[in-house]
Amino acid sequence: MSSISTSTTSRQSLQKQGRQKQRPQTQRSRRRVEPIFYFFLVPSLILFTLAITIPGIIGIFFSFTNSIGIGDWEFIGLTNYIAIFSDPAILQSYLFTFGFSIVTVIAVNVIAFLLAVGLTSRIRMKSALRTIFVIPMVVSGIIIAYVFNFLFSNSLPAAGAAAGIPWLESSLLANPDLAWIAIVLVTAWQAVPGALLIYIAGLVAVPGDVYEAAEIDGASKFQQLLKITLPLVAGYVVINIILGFKGFLNAYDIIVGLTNGGPGTSTRSIAMTVIAGFNGGDYAYQMANATIFFVVAILISLLQLSLTRGRNAL
Repeated sequence: MSSISTSTTSRQSLQKQGRQKQRPQTQRSRRRVEPIFYFFLVPSLILFTLAITIPGIIGIFFSFTNSIGIGDWEFIGLTNYIAIFSDPAILQSYLFTFGFSIVTVIAVNVIAFLLAVGLTSRIRMKSALRTIFVIPMVVSGIIIAYVFNFLFSNSLPAAGAAAGIPWLESSLLANPDLAWIAIVLVTAWQAVPGALLIYIAGLVAVPGDVYEAAEIDGASKFQQLLKITLPLVAGYVVINIILGFKGFLNAYDIIVGLTNGGPGTSTRSIAMTVIAGFNGGDYAYQMANATIFFVVAILISLLQLSLTRGRNAL
């Protein structure tokens, strides 16, 4: 018995020593990075630094000056930033951009979610329908805007006049109080496919057994949608809302093609205001505006990360 016990003890000791010897090697092997990763990473970092980081730092610096983009300039501190918060045109562009973004996010997510529910149900020609609904996403925004501009400015008023519908006889784009509706409709038409694909991915991942159990318990389709589907795809809803909001804040091409910021400046977004200022000699002033907008985008990104981490923690 003693010899068996001794051999067992010695075997365990040798195994323990072996594990201790192998552990540092395993940790070192985990720390080792293949050179191929640097081959892809380093050029990307260099390009990002040259194209984004350095110009961004230079732009932030010039936001504290009175530069017009060329010639001499002087350092004026926070003058541009103070003026921005009292500029009605800038405040109007922020109000329009955020209002437009909120309404469009709601419209896109409601439409995309309902379409995703339909396209993941037991219907025929699901693949063909999915392909059709994705088409707007691959078309250039400026092309879509010009097509809808013609429809809103010519086709719909002509149809309204022929049908004797007074409110349809005038172009929606010419009304400063209603032009934003046309922008929301066209933007949503192009943005729905992207959100639709994300929702389809989330709905497909939901186990079918959950719905079968709910049907056995007597739950209706609407109850299953509210109490099963929505909670299980809540993470996808958060992703679509945050990504959509960030994207709509940068709206430019569709607005240019539809209204060019008009009538007047009623539909001028932040991006349009910044670019117009660059072209008009307000380089430093609009660079301060762009810096504020950049900070807003960073805050939204941090919100996205916090919401995503909170969702994963649950």
